[in-house]
Amino acid sequence: MQSQSQSQILFLEDWLRNTTTSTTTTSQSQPSPPASARAILQAWANLRGPSPTDPDRLVSSLLTLARSRSSLHVADSHARLLLSLLSSPSSPLPPSSLPPLLSLLYAWLRKSPRPSPPLLSSATSTVSSLLSSPPPFLFAHAVLLLGALSAAPALPAPSRRASLDLLCRLLESKDPFPLPDDLVPEVLAGIGYALTTSDNGPYFGRLVVYLLGSWNAGGRPRPTLAHGLLILRLVEWCVLGFIASRSTSKIESLREEISVEKCETRDYAWFALIMAAAGFLRALRVASSSSSNRLGLDPRLRKSIEGSISFVAKYTISSIASGCSSGNSSNDNRLLLQCISVGLARCGPISFDASVLRCLCLALSNEIFPVPSFIRMSLENLEGSSAIIGIDKVKEHLSSVLFKEAGTVTAVLCNQYAFADEDSRVQVENQMWEYSQELYSNLRMAALAYRGKNNELLVHLEKIAEAAFLMVVVFAAEVSKHKLNSKSSHAFRPEVAVKILVTFSCIEYLRRTRLPEYTDAVRRAVLTIQENAASSASFVESMPSYVELTKPQVSFALEGMRYTWSKDEVQTARMLFYLRVLPTCIILIPASLFGKLVAPIMFLYMQHPNEKVARASHSVLVSFLSSGSDADQDDRLDLKEKLVFYYMQIALEAYPGITPYEGMTSGVAAIVRHLPAGSPAIFYCIHSLVAKATDLCRKAMRQDAAIWKTWEGSSEPCKKISDLLLRLISLVDIQVLPYLLKQLAEFIVLQPKDGQNVLLDELYSKVAESDDVTRKPVLVSWLHSLSYLCSPTKSTVKDGNAEVGISSSSDGLSLNRTTARL
Repeated sequence: MQSQSQSQILFLEDWLRNTTTSTTTTSQSQPSPPASARAILQAWANLRGPSPTDPDRLVSSLLTLARSRSSLHVADSHARLLLSLLSSPSSPLPPSSLPPLLSLLYAWLRKSPRPSPPLLSSATSTVSSLLSSPPPFLFAHAVLLLGALSAAPALPAPSRRASLDLLCRLLESKDPFPLPDDLVPEVLAGIGYALTTSDNGPYFGRLVVYLLGSWNAGGRPRPTLAHGLLILRLVEWCVLGFIASRSTSKIESLREEISVEKCETRDYAWFALIMAAAGFLRALRVASSSSSNRLGLDPRLRKSIEGSISFVAKYTISSIASGCSSGNSSNDNRLLLQCISVGLARCGPISFDASVLRCLCLALSNEIFPVPSFIRMSLENLEGSSAIIGIDKVKEHLSSVLFKEAGTVTAVLCNQYAFADEDSRVQVENQMWEYSQELYSNLRMAALAYRGKNNELLVHLEKIAEAAFLMVVVFAAEVSKHKLNSKSSHAFRPEVAVKILVTFSCIEYLRRTRLPEYTDAVRRAVLTIQENAASSASFVESMPSYVELTKPQVSFALEGMRYTWSKDEVQTARMLFYLRVLPTCIILIPASLFGKLVAPIMFLYMQHPNEKVARASHSVLVSFLSSGSDADQDDRLDLKEKLVFYYMQIALEAYPGITPYEGMTSGVAAIVRHLPAGSPAIFYCIHSLVAKATDLCRKAMRQDAAIWKTWEGSSEPCKKISDLLLRLISLVDIQVLPYLLKQLAEFIVLQPKDGQNVLLDELYSKVAESDDVTRKPVLVSWLHSLSYLCSPTKSTVKDGNAEVGISSSSDGLSLNRTTARL
């Protein structure tokens, strides 16, 4: 962490403004380029000329010099000239000349290495007479100049007290001066200069009171996070100056002014107090990291400042809980949440406090990642200028300092969580899980409403949501470390595993990268439910039902739109997460629960056009078929039998096209391996595959009569199904093998001569490579018989425009005889 010393900062207001340029409320227009040397010389000459009070020339010259103040050398002689213009009784200056003239005097004070003490006293007298009752437009310039004047080291003590007294009287005026938003840095800089003055004892408290308590006065801009950041950096600058000058009394005075005791009696603006405390802590952190903490500050100092932050956080939670829904109260609470989160992000972790932890969680979900509220707002204004305003707000948030601090705020949240008590942890966890589900439901509506219609808005919303995904993952990983660690039995909470997995399912659509925190959290959660039947059942019960998945979203924004469940990308991503996790705990899921909740969803997503999703559904079935449980063995077997019949129907109906070949292959392999040898489901599976292969070959030959010549290496569906049938020869139980061979022979005999030869060659190769001493004799004998049956001359029968290989028979009984021999 780097911070400039006071001597390195020439114009404090510019430094304050530049350090908060990432916020939108303090954005300034680009300054004009400095004038040329010739123009500067001419401007000074005009001021010294015989008629310097010519209004137009005077204002033009002063503006030329003021625009170049960063590169301008203002000597004592120049200051005398400026003071003579101010004090001239014969020719009063036009009002428009006063701001640039005061700016030049300010530049003299900040840039002159050793101004003359008498000249400083003269400047104090002249400026005091001018600014004793300044016009409103001069307020900010007056505060800045008086503050810089009081901070001049060579200023005599009486003049210093006079300038401080006038400054405080201006700040404490009963009729507050209006303060434009773009001049706030000037006023704060003037206060900062005055606070660092060596002899300001009687005025120090008055300056702090104005700094923290003037934000609700009339004519002031509405407080924003940008103003809070200005206060944070100002206090940091002041405290670092106190430490550098070894001014322990001022450090203690400032601590006392922002202590809890003073908070309870002073009418401070809470956001300003939060940011002042954060700036104080940041300065202590910078000082300690730079090994400059030579003052030996009391360790209780930091604790006292942290107490002020906790005090405001407690007030914020109380205000939110009381249900203050008025516009001002709601905005004030939002500002406090923003300042607490960004302030702690800037100053670093603090001691645990329950209210601070809750404020951080609320800030992340409601202020830093307000995706649900953005979506609700945009759905209410789908067309016209309102839609454009919605896009602009989302873009503005993406570029805001609040959003850019999201990662650091998340780290502070996790740090607070690590030291929290159990009740506080549970509260924050529930908030985060609820936010994830709200994010899911709103993002689902936005994707359905905007995809192809308002892609720009959807892209920007998803950028914020992706960052929210990272936040949730990092937090969940922290939770899993504390509550899913089996080595820590007193803190082990298996029910948290289900909540983490459900949460991750809600944000799965937003997963774009591989995160170690994501992997660790999922691994811990999965290992937990694998060993806990109740958690496994709870995870299954958390799945959306079949009806919920297939019915349209209940939203006015989607009225009149046709809902297609397979096009619901956000929902599909969530269910894909479930389908991937289910196989890990399927052995603990009762058959009744699987049949009631899992099976309908599994079969639904087998028909999903996305191959990755369909394959995951096939994997769920494979896991269930291969699972066993002593508790409900009979029920489980009965359900397996029933599922296979339906599985073969829908899998083959959607092949080719939707059903992925690899998924179906794994499913068929699981059927023949894990069901009992005499199961009717196995025979039905083989029969269905043969029928499908026959149908696909017939269709393929209609389209390409020479398909058998390019059979090897072909990726045609009929080739894949026939390969699967041949593969089953080595997979099925020996008791099922005769039925399989009979079905295969009938399939091969029905093919034309070229097809028979190709298939026989594949069989010869497979049998020759086999080392199964039980099957090989049977296969050799069967293959010889099959070759004999295929050896008689075949004829072809015309079927449409293609030749379909059907064995000819003079008496119509040849096929029956072939079947009998097989």
